[in-house]
Amino acid sequence: MKLSWKTLLLWSLPIIFIGFSLWQGIIVPEQVDLGQNVASSRMTYGRFLEYLDMGWVKRVDLYDNSHTAIVEALGPELGNRVQKIRVELPNSTQEVITLLRNAHIDLDAHPAQNASAFWSFVSNLVPPLLLITGVILLFRRSNSSSGGPGAAFSFGKPKSLTQAKAKPSITFNDVAGVDEAKEEFKEVVTFLKKPETFTSVGARIPKGVLLMGPPGTGKTLLAKAVAGEAGVPFFSISGSEFVEMFVGVGASRVRDLFKKAKENAPCIVFIDEIDAVGRQRGTGVGGGNDEREQTLNQLLTEMDGFEGNTGIIVIAATNRVDILDSALLRPGRFDRQVTVEIPNSKGREAILSVHGQNKKLDTSISIETIARRTPGFSGADLANLLNEAAILTARRKKSAISISEIDYSIDRIIAGMEGSALIDGKSKRLVAYHEVGHAIIGTLLQCHDEVQKVTLIPRGQAKGLTWFAPNEDQMLISRAQICARIIAALGGRAAEETIFGASEVTTGAGNDLQQVSNMARQMVTRFGMSDVGPLSLEGQSSDPFLGRAMGNRTEYSEGVATNIDSQIQAIVHNCYHEALTIIKNNRVIIDRIVDILIEKETIEAEEFVQLVSEYTCPPKIKRRRRVLLSV
Repeated sequence: MKLSWKTLLLWSLPIIFIGFSLWQGIIVPEQVDLGQNVASSRMTYGRFLEYLDMGWVKRVDLYDNSHTAIVEALGPELGNRVQKIRVELPNSTQEVITLLRNAHIDLDAHPAQNASAFWSFVSNLVPPLLLITGVILLFRRSNSSSGGPGAAFSFGKPKSLTQAKAKPSITFNDVAGVDEAKEEFKEVVTFLKKPETFTSVGARIPKGVLLMGPPGTGKTLLAKAVAGEAGVPFFSISGSEFVEMFVGVGASRVRDLFKKAKENAPCIVFIDEIDAVGRQRGTGVGGGNDEREQTLNQLLTEMDGFEGNTGIIVIAATNRVDILDSALLRPGRFDRQVTVEIPNSKGREAILSVHGQNKKLDTSISIETIARRTPGFSGADLANLLNEAAILTARRKKSAISISEIDYSIDRIIAGMEGSALIDGKSKRLVAYHEVGHAIIGTLLQCHDEVQKVTLIPRGQAKGLTWFAPNEDQMLISRAQICARIIAALGGRAAEETIFGASEVTTGAGNDLQQVSNMARQMVTRFGMSDVGPLSLEGQSSDPFLGRAMGNRTEYSEGVATNIDSQIQAIVHNCYHEALTIIKNNRVIIDRIVDILIEKETIEAEEFVQLVSEYTCPPKIKRRRRVLLSV
């Protein structure tokens, strides 16, 4: 923990307070009685008169306005030693003084010390001052943090306003893979820099821009880049910060946010995860949330309350656009909706180039190759990929990131951590036949993706893996391609049954069967690729606020449902029969590849294709050979 002078002072205040109290109660009274006002014992006033009559009193000092006396006495009872004894005198001390004078006893009176008034004043003033100072420091510290006891006094202000917002240093050069989205924001940047370009022709810049897309695609980074390109202040706040347990707090934070934005115009206000506050009103079981709806109403009012040319651009991001309120999406509030999709191969290559600038990559690494091997990766996934590869490089004590670390990191991100290799010979051989069954069918089928790697090294819950790499990003998938994927997914189960018999079929194909059932059902109910006809039989009226499964209602009869089940079974049975046929017809090459796989534990794509081509040469391998020869 980083210590500052405020922290040290805050923790030292209780210690100072306790020390002062002890000093006030113990040390100060002793200082008042310094000098001769120190007695070893006490006696009553009557006993003092007896000592006076016996002539044992030698000296008397009066203190506290003659209410207390320190008597120096000498007598046999005192061991013939001079001792100081404290005596509390009555209110009328004139008689005592007269007796002392008649006995010719040394008498001295000590007036009350002026320091007692000072210490009384200090003792009454210092504790409240220490308490007030501690409370002030405590709440200032709490207000500067994300929460704490002081948050109760500042819950009306959003956290984005508690500190000055500097202009982001991120520009469009730091954002890659979202060229279409960047083109949409160039007009916004031009308006913030040169608003007269638009105002001169009567144009109005959009008040708000809504960024939509899956997580990790760079929505927040793109908003910061817009502010950095325009050179304007950037106010960032999460949608969840508007919603509190106190009624009216969210609306107050919205007002403060836009008030601050108007004071710093031109600027950009970025609301991340706006679905936390902008979801549809009056939805859900039991009605809506009054506090959230009040906050949304205030947000709608504020976005209507300023003109489009005031220099305030509201940018919001969400990956749940389906639950946003329609009033928030209408023109005049969020005029534009920009979709940030998962990058394609060229986009991934650009993203890898940006994130690889501060990484020491080996000269043999091809960014294009990595981009082709990572379909479906978002920008955040690619950044994590290079970071994992860099960590692995440091762990292996290498000077640069090689393709080996890249491959290992890709496998780890997709499938999980690498486990221990199988030792049991029977289990290892069974897993080998299972994985080779997937690979051989994927290789021999014309419409299937090419095999990338076959391995027996466990990762995650899988005891073995077969990797397929698409040649390009597929936007549309044909019926033949779906059937090919179903057949390849059933290849492992078919290999187990063909080689070891139906009684030795294992549970290893559980995940494969789930994928097969899902693909077959979508073919029938969603894509119309069955004898049921070109009908979409999925529930389209699902309510996200009730839960996807809870709100999904079937809109067809029981007879249609029975027909759907029969069509799904027919698709799966036909594909499984095809998988069994391919396995039986290629038993020789499967046995050889299994022996090699058990020995090496991993077979790469080139070696696998070469082994298969020694026995058969389907059109896909012929095409691949032509490509290799041309290169």
